[in-house]
Amino acid sequence: MAENKTKQAEVEATEAKTVEAPVVSEAQANPEKFLKEFDWHNYEEGIEQVEDKKLAEFEKLVSENFVDTLDDEVVEGEVIHITDRDAIIDINAKSEGVISLNEFRYNPDLKVGDKVEVLIDVREDATGQLVLSHRKARVIKAWDRVNKAHETGEIVNGFVKCRTKGGMIVDVFGIEAFLPGSQIDVKPIRDYDQYVNKTMEFKVVKINHEFKNIVVSHKALIEADIEEQKKEIIGQLEKGQVLEGVVKNITSYGVFIDLGGVDGLIHITDLSWSRINHPNEIVELDQKLNVVILDFDENKSRIQLGLKQLSKHPWEALGEDLKVGDKVKGKVVVIADYGAFVEVADGVEGLVHVSEMSWSTHLRSAQDFVSVGDEIEAQVLTLDREDRKMSLGIKQLTPDPWTDITSKYPVGSRHTGIVRNFTNFGVFVELEEGIDGLIYISDLSWTKKIKHPSEFCNVGDKLDVVVLELDVEGRKLSLGHKQTEENPWDKYETEFALGTSHTAAITEIVDKGATIEFNEDIVAFVPQRHLEKEDGSKLAKGEEAEFKIIEFNKEFKRVVASHTAVFREEEAKIVKQAVKKAEAQAAEAKPTLGDANDALQALKDKMDGKK
Repeated sequence: MAENKTKQAEVEATEAKTVEAPVVSEAQANPEKFLKEFDWHNYEEGIEQVEDKKLAEFEKLVSENFVDTLDDEVVEGEVIHITDRDAIIDINAKSEGVISLNEFRYNPDLKVGDKVEVLIDVREDATGQLVLSHRKARVIKAWDRVNKAHETGEIVNGFVKCRTKGGMIVDVFGIEAFLPGSQIDVKPIRDYDQYVNKTMEFKVVKINHEFKNIVVSHKALIEADIEEQKKEIIGQLEKGQVLEGVVKNITSYGVFIDLGGVDGLIHITDLSWSRINHPNEIVELDQKLNVVILDFDENKSRIQLGLKQLSKHPWEALGEDLKVGDKVKGKVVVIADYGAFVEVADGVEGLVHVSEMSWSTHLRSAQDFVSVGDEIEAQVLTLDREDRKMSLGIKQLTPDPWTDITSKYPVGSRHTGIVRNFTNFGVFVELEEGIDGLIYISDLSWTKKIKHPSEFCNVGDKLDVVVLELDVEGRKLSLGHKQTEENPWDKYETEFALGTSHTAAITEIVDKGATIEFNEDIVAFVPQRHLEKEDGSKLAKGEEAEFKIIEFNKEFKRVVASHTAVFREEEAKIVKQAVKKAEAQAAEAKPTLGDANDALQALKDKMDGKK
C-alpha cells in the first residue's frame, strides 16, 4: 500500500529549510520529471533542506496534480488492480482506495482500466486508508439522474423486479420505484406476472424527497403515442367508414372498442339483429373485429359504432312466400304487459298482442299464457315488409267459442261459472275459455245491500248464474245470480202490504227515527214522529210494540212502519162512533146547536185526556 507521501513531504520540508532548492525554471519546465527525480529519501531523512520558495512551488504542483479529497464527494476513479475480494481504485488522490467486489456484483465483467464512480466516504481512517464506496456513489448519481429525468420528462429504462400490493416494483438506476397497476397500460391488466423480469421504458411522474419515494408510469408513454394516433384517426373519421378495432371493455349496455387510440361504443342493440340479453353473447375481451361508424359528435369525442350493420338485415332474407294467414313457429324472446315478441327467424320478430292470445274479452297478462323461451305456433295476422313489422295470433288456431253461443247459452239458461275479476259495478264470471259474462252488483242478491262485489264472493269462487241478455255481435253476456232463486220480496209484498200490523221490538235508535227487524230480510224504518205512544212518550230501544206498515217498495226494498198510526186509528174510530151517536141523539131530542157543541167539546176533552 502506498504511503501518504504528500503529508510527510510537507513535514520534512518544514524541519529542513536549509537544503538548497533546485532551479525553479527546470521544475516549472518539466514538473513530471521534477516529481519523479525528487530525492524522497534525503527529504524524509532530513538530509536536504527545502527553501520556502521551493516548498511553495512543490505545494503548487501537488494541488495541480492531485484531487482534493473532500468527504461525501462523488468522483470518477480508475480500477488499477483487482484482488480476490477487492478492487483498487485510483481517484488521482494522494493515495488509492479499496472497494469490496460485493459492490460490483451487478457488473461481473469489471476489469482493470474501467472507469467507475465512487464516493469519498472518509479521507483517512485510523490506518491512514482512503475509504471509498461505489454503492453510495451509484445511489447519489441515480437520484441525480432520477431528479433530472423528472424535471426534463426524459424516458428512462427500468427493470420490473416483482409484484407488490397495488402494482409493481421497478429498479431504476439502482433505486426501487413504484409502478401503480393503473399506470402499466391503457387497457385493464388481467395478468400482472407477465411484466415481471422485463425491462421497460418509463416516465418519472412523482418524487417524494422526504420519504425517498419514486413513482413511474409506462401508461404515460403509451398515452402520448395514442394521443398522436388519436389526432390522426379523428381527422379521418367519416360516417359509414369501416375500421378494425379491439374489444376493450364489455358492459351490460354495450361494448367499448379501441380503434387505435380512440374509443367507440357499440350499443347492445347494434351488436346483432337478433335480440340478446348481454353483449358477451356476441363478443369477448381483446377480440379483433370490424365495425362501422354510425355517428359521432362535433368534437368527435363520442363515437357510435355498429356491428350488425355489416351484415344483411334478416327481413331482407325473409322468404317471399310468407303471407298473412300462414302458420309460423317461433320462440318467445320478450314478454311485455301488452303482449309477447316471438322470433320466427333470426332477427325477425312478430308481436302477439294479449288480445290475440285468447278468445276471452276479459284481458289478462301475457304471462298467463306464455313464458320466455316457449316454442309456440301462431298465425300471421299482418305483415309489413317495408316497416319490418309482423303481428301474430294464437287464438286463431282454436275454434271461436262464440260461433254457436246462441245454442249453448240461450237467454234464461242456467250455468255455473268461475269468478275471474271484480269491478266497482259487478263481477266477471268465466263460463268457459273465451266466454265471459258480467253480473251487475244489483243482480247478486235479492235482499242484501252490497256496496262492492268483494263483500259477496271471492275471485275463484264458483257461482250459479242465469243468462239474462246475449249480445252476439258485441260478444257480451249479461248474467244474474239472484235470479237462480225465487224473489222473496214477491211474498213479502203480500205479507207486508200497506195497513198490515206486525209486532216487533225496536232494534236501533237513529237520528231521524228507529229501525225494526221483522225478519232476516225485512228491516223497516220508523220515523221519529211515529215512535210516539198513546201516553205521549217515545218508544225506546228494545221495547216491543205493534206497528202498522205505512210504505212498502219492492223495487228499492224499502219498508216504513208506524206505531202511532195504530192508536191514532182507534181514536179515529171512537170519534166517528161518537159523531154518529150524537147525531142519533140530536135527531131524537132535537138539541140546540149549543148542546151539540158542548157534546163535541166534551168528547174532544176526553180524547185529550182532560177528563
